[in-house]
Amino acid sequence: MNHQNTENTPGSSGIDEPDNDKRQRLEWFMRQQAESLPFIVWTAGPEGEVDYANGRLFELTGISPDSDPATRWQGCLHPEDLPRCVQLWKRCVKEGRDFDIEYRIFSRAENRHRWFRVRAAPIRAPDGSIGMWYGVALDIDQTKRSEAKLREQSKLLDEAQDAILVRDLEKNILYWNKSAERLYGWSESEVLGRSIEESMYVNHAQFQDAFHLTLKSGEWTGELEQTDREGRVLNVEARWTMMRDEAGKPKSILAIHTDNTERKKLEQQFLRAQRMESIGTLAGGIAHDLNNLLSPILMGVDLIRELEPDPLILQILDNIGQSARRGTDLVKQVLSFARGVEGARVLMRVEQLADEVEMIVVNTFPKGIRFQRRISDRLLPVLGDPTQLHQVLLNLCVNARDAMPDGGCLTFSAKNVDLDEQYAVMDRNAVAGRYVSIEISDEGAGMADEVKEHVFEPFFTTKGTGKGTGLGLSTVLGIVRSHGGFVNVYSEQGQGSVFKVYLPASEEVVGMDSQISPLARDSLPRGHGECILVVDDEVSILTITRQTLEAFGYRVMVAEDGAHAISVYAMNRDKIKAVITDMMMPVMDGPALIAALRRLNPHLAVIASSGLNANGSVARAVNAGVKYFLHKPYTADSILRKLNEALHGGERQDQ
Repeated sequence: MNHQNTENTPGSSGIDEPDNDKRQRLEWFMRQQAESLPFIVWTAGPEGEVDYANGRLFELTGISPDSDPATRWQGCLHPEDLPRCVQLWKRCVKEGRDFDIEYRIFSRAENRHRWFRVRAAPIRAPDGSIGMWYGVALDIDQTKRSEAKLREQSKLLDEAQDAILVRDLEKNILYWNKSAERLYGWSESEVLGRSIEESMYVNHAQFQDAFHLTLKSGEWTGELEQTDREGRVLNVEARWTMMRDEAGKPKSILAIHTDNTERKKLEQQFLRAQRMESIGTLAGGIAHDLNNLLSPILMGVDLIRELEPDPLILQILDNIGQSARRGTDLVKQVLSFARGVEGARVLMRVEQLADEVEMIVVNTFPKGIRFQRRISDRLLPVLGDPTQLHQVLLNLCVNARDAMPDGGCLTFSAKNVDLDEQYAVMDRNAVAGRYVSIEISDEGAGMADEVKEHVFEPFFTTKGTGKGTGLGLSTVLGIVRSHGGFVNVYSEQGQGSVFKVYLPASEEVVGMDSQISPLARDSLPRGHGECILVVDDEVSILTITRQTLEAFGYRVMVAEDGAHAISVYAMNRDKIKAVITDMMMPVMDGPALIAALRRLNPHLAVIASSGLNANGSVARAVNAGVKYFLHKPYTADSILRKLNEALHGGERQDQ
């Protein structure tokens, strides 16, 4: 039986075989085994000369089995890999250590090179010398391609604008792309293996809710509040997806985070802008009504002053008129703040503003607030809007009052200062030049550094709900900057606060007194019996305007809306020399009335009156040819001068 089993085997016999035959049989057997393997097998002599490769090499490369074994393999390698392969092989043969390298072998079937991992080990004789080398070449092309694809994908992920990260179910970070490094400030090596919750979240409940929802449904989308390495708060739009293993069990969470911090800020600014636009619309309506209420007061004061000789009553009238004018200025200021309208700039003295602020503080602030005034002699004038600057100083005084609920000293100081280039370099808001420095200081609790950093931001307030809008100091800063100045604040907790307002000083003094002092009664222009049509839907304005114009030599007709005015003018067109019309009226508004009057008489003198530019009515009046405007509420002086200008081109007609 044994003979039969071995009769087809080379060298087999029924007798003992010499050692030579056994060696031949073993070699034959090993070669048969090598030829059946799916990978390349090769051998080399003690000095490294390749003497054998199995058929897998010839099938792969198309090289002839009859080629020289010592050199055939060199033609199989990629030219770029050959030098390092030869160098390593020689070193391993010389040192008698294992050979292990990756290189590319040409594939005839695919007409390209494939990656192989080639390994060889020395086979030693009993005396320790190397008898031969035995090696294999394993095809790793698919693995290398997969690695290359992963590297390419990883590079693409690093190029992505979004932060991409992977964490395990223990919340430890497994992957962290370059955008995550840019967004959060930590490098990949710093965060791998760390808990993401500990690294980036302040609101842990928010993270836990999102995490459990992802586990439950497999995905989650929403906004998260996170922090970066520097502790800055970030708002990110997060998209989380559950990753599963081959068995379908959850293994990790892929998170894609988009930085929405700046967009959120822009949205908040936009919402604030919308809010301010709404405030502006509301303020416009309120201003219209207030103007209608204040106009009769102002014109009535001028009219009574014309008829009343008693000095005591005239003094009372002056106080009433000053208060009413301040009211009209405040209405204009509301419109300026809400709609960005620039006020009129005049040359003025800070001392006068100080007088007005002191009067308000002394008469209206709690008695525990003491007012101290320190104003230098020969204070230079400033060019500005008196109402706006009055608002600046009053806002600062109100803040000082609120900082001293238990009372204290409020100090108003003003002096001339010269700021040089060195100061301008130290303070980026300053420009070298001459300024009037106004200081409002208090003895209150002071401010912490973090409060000072945000004190001028819109809607920032440390006051309780309903006690402050956060617009006071932002308005102060906006007004002062619009005047070419700047504001600095100095404060320490427990030491009070000092706000310093720097306004560019003016060397001009000519004409200042005429801006401040009241006009003389005999300077007002008078009429000579001209007939004027006054159109307004407010009866009180019609009444006082009629009385004022009649007191100064005009004849007056009135109409309560545009339609009524058309009929009055049509019946008296030969008598009426000028029309003064409100722009906002029911039935027929001012622009429509002006257009109709122009068709009846293109040369008619028309004066448009309005407290605001509602719905572009002033622009429509300009398009209709109107050249003269009165801003409500108007005084007797303004209406008389404007009427004289419309009738006579500005020449005095009071002889």
